[in-house]
Amino acid sequence: MANTAQQPPHLHLAEVTASQFLDIWKHFDTDGNGYIEGKELENFFRELEIARRGAGVDPSNPTFREKMKEFMQKFDKNRDGRIEMSELAQILPTEENFLLCFRQFVSSSAEFMAAWRRYDTDRSGYIEANELKGFLSDLLEKANRHYDDQKLQEYTQTILRMFDLNGDGKLGLSEMARLLPVQENFLLKFQGVKLTSEQFNAIFTYYDKDGNGYIDEQELDALLRDLYQTNKKEVDAKNLTGYKQSIMSLSDGGKLYRGELEIVLCREPIV
Repeated sequence: MANTAQQPPHLHLAEVTASQFLDIWKHFDTDGNGYIEGKELENFFRELEIARRGAGVDPSNPTFREKMKEFMQKFDKNRDGRIEMSELAQILPTEENFLLCFRQFVSSSAEFMAAWRRYDTDRSGYIEANELKGFLSDLLEKANRHYDDQKLQEYTQTILRMFDLNGDGKLGLSEMARLLPVQENFLLKFQGVKLTSEQFNAIFTYYDKDGNGYIDEQELDALLRDLYQTNKKEVDAKNLTGYKQSIMSLSDGGKLYRGELEIVLCREPIV
C-alpha cells in the first residue's frame, strides 16, 4: 500500500480537473518552494513519459536526457531550468484549462493588479478567503467566460488549497500572481531585490519629498531605476514601463501610497 501512495496522481488522464492539477503539483513540488526543479523535475518528466508511453523509462539513457532538454526548451518559458505553476498549466491537459483560462481572463499583470485592488480594500496585500469567490467571479465575467456555481466553487477551493497553506483564511498578492504567465508576472522581477521594513521606509521617505504619504508615477520611475541599479540588475525601458504600469494599477488616482508599494517591494507587510 505504501508504494501505491507514492504513485504520481492523474498523469495518465486525458484531462485533469483544477483539483487534480493541484494534486499533481503538490506531488512533484516536494519541498513546497513553488517550483519543480532538480530531482523533482527529473522525476516529473520520467513519470510523464511513463504515463504517456505506457512503458518504463531509463533516466540514465542519453535519449532520456535529450528528450528532457527538448521538453524544457518548449515549456521553460523564462529559461531558469525549472517549472513554475503557470508553465505546468501549459504541459498538462487541464479541464477547461483552469489555469490557462485564468491567464486569459487577465491578459496582463496590470489587469490582475486592478482586479486585486478592488478586493484588497484595506491594502494589506491579502484578500480574505470569503472574498476570493467574488474576485474570481469578477475575472471570469470580465473575460465573458460561462461558469456555474459548482465550477466557481471548485476553482475557489483549489486556489485556497494552493495558497492558504497556514489556514488563516488570507491569500497573498505575490502568491496569487504565480498564476500569471511568467513573462507577465512582474513580481517575479523583484525576487532578490526585496527590501526589509527599514530599507523600504527609508526609500519611500526619500522619494516622498513633500511627506504627503504617496508618490506619483514619475517618482516611481526614478525609484525603480535606482532600485535596479543598486541591485545591479538590468532593466530596459519597455520592461520598466510595464512594471510601472502594473504597480500604478494599485494606486488611488495616480497616488501610490506607502502600503500599496510596500506590497510589491517588501519581504513582509509592515505591521
